[in-house]
Amino acid sequence: MNNINNLQLALPTGSLDSYIQSVNKIPLLSAEEERELAQRYHESDDLEAARRLVLSHLRFVVRVARGYSGYGLSQADLIQEGSIGLMKAVKRFDPEVGVRLVSFAVHWVRAEMHEFILRNWRIVKVATTKSQRKLFFNLRSAKKRLGWLNQAEVDAVAKDLGVSSADVLKMEQRLSAHDASFDGPVNDDQDGEIFSPAGYLEDNRPSPELQTESLQLKELDQQRLYNALQNLDDRSQDVIKKRWLNEKKATLHDLAAVYGVSAERIRQIEQNAMKKMKTAFAA
Repeated sequence: MNNINNLQLALPTGSLDSYIQSVNKIPLLSAEEERELAQRYHESDDLEAARRLVLSHLRFVVRVARGYSGYGLSQADLIQEGSIGLMKAVKRFDPEVGVRLVSFAVHWVRAEMHEFILRNWRIVKVATTKSQRKLFFNLRSAKKRLGWLNQAEVDAVAKDLGVSSADVLKMEQRLSAHDASFDGPVNDDQDGEIFSPAGYLEDNRPSPELQTESLQLKELDQQRLYNALQNLDDRSQDVIKKRWLNEKKATLHDLAAVYGVSAERIRQIEQNAMKKMKTAFAA
């Protein structure tokens, strides 16, 4: 399998500015050179050809990364992720299609940057589905121009992106939210207000005493059911177990065939057994 992701690019790594300057000095390829290198790579796994294709397009990755500078993430990290996307594009690029590599690579470069942004923009991932991802990037751009959206703008965005207005409003709320520690900072002042979620969210989990009580009641019910079954004859026990207690429930006709009686007779046996069990439960 092609090992293009392990290419050594041999560019300065100590300074982002130095890296960008070095990238911009790499000469661009003509259409003929690009086609020749792509053919060499795909026909003979020539990694040097793949390396030249990647290096000549790194300036494009830098340019795309600058477009995502408003997300509060490191430009170096964005460029690194975009470079991975570029390598994937080179690996899949078909020179016979008739398009330039830069046109083909834009999807892969942006996709890697988008995934990195969604993983790191918040502690909790704000977008997981395809429609949510599309909303995240498009709505954030719209909010920069419009601020908080009114209902007409919400409906317009929803129509343009092919999503519901409710999804637009939900994503707008997520974009406006901020990460917060659940427990919040430790406050030595016991009288001070605590604004972290731990200070005001209700804990709906059952208390240990309620869990113990529920377990004991369940065990008691199981014991009463066992005792009630023991008061039945063998045939009635078998009918109740197969009709109500087994994972795969038997039908009246199934049991009628087993015992050689009518389905109505099985129904009567079941009904009488249930009456006896109710009496035992009530005792």
